[in-house]
Amino acid sequence: MKIGHEELTGYLERLQKPRPEEIMKLEAYAEAHGVPIMEPTGIEALLQLLSLKNPKKILEIGTAIGYSAIRMALKLPEAEIFTIERDENRYHEAIQNIQSFQLENRIHVFFGDALEASAAVQSMAPYDALFIDAAKGQYQKFFSLYEQMLADDGIIFTDNVLFKGLVAGDHSQIESKRIKKLVSKIDDYNHWLMEHPDYETTILPVGDGLAVSKKEVKRI
Repeated sequence: MKIGHEELTGYLERLQKPRPEEIMKLEAYAEAHGVPIMEPTGIEALLQLLSLKNPKKILEIGTAIGYSAIRMALKLPEAEIFTIERDENRYHEAIQNIQSFQLENRIHVFFGDALEASAAVQSMAPYDALFIDAAKGQYQKFFSLYEQMLADDGIIFTDNVLFKGLVAGDHSQIESKRIKKLVSKIDDYNHWLMEHPDYETTILPVGDGLAVSKKEVKRI
C-alpha cells in the first residue's frame, strides 16, 4: 500500500516535539490572517540544517510577521538575524512580535524592497547563511543579488520551491494564468539552481519544498 504525501506529512508532524505556546499563537495568528509562514516540517528541517551549520549571521529575505526569524533566533542563541520586509503593516507586526520574545537585540529588521535595500544590507555582510522566502517570481534575482554577500563557506536556503507540488506536475493543467506563470518561474529557478556552476543544490521535499545550495568547493 502506497502512502500519500499528506499522510506522510501528518505522520512527521505528529512526531515533532510540542512547540512553545507563544510560537503556536503566532502560527494560529498567521493561519487566521492568511499570512504565509513555513510549514511545520519545512521549518524543522531548516532549523536542523542551520544547527549543523551553526551560522553567526543569517540574512532572511521576507520577514512577514517575524515567525521564521524568531524560530531561527530561538534555535541558534549565538546567531544574529538580519531580515527584510517590504509590507509596512507586516514590518510593524514583526517588530512587535520580535519584541514580545525579547529578541530585538539579535533580530534586525530592514524595511524596504529586497531588490532595492541591498546597500543597507551590504553594510552588515558577510553572512553565513541566506534564507530566501519572499516573492517567488523574484527568487533568481534575490539569489544573484545576495549570494555576493555570503561568506566563502556560506549556504543558501530557498523555501516554496515545490509550490504545493504544482511545479512537478503538468503546468498546462493549471487553470489560473497567474498561478501557471508563477509555477513556471519557480520551475525555471529550480533548473537554474541545479545547473549553477558555483553551487551544489539539493531540493528536499519537506514542507513546501526547501532548496539547499552550498558553494561548490573548487578542487585543483
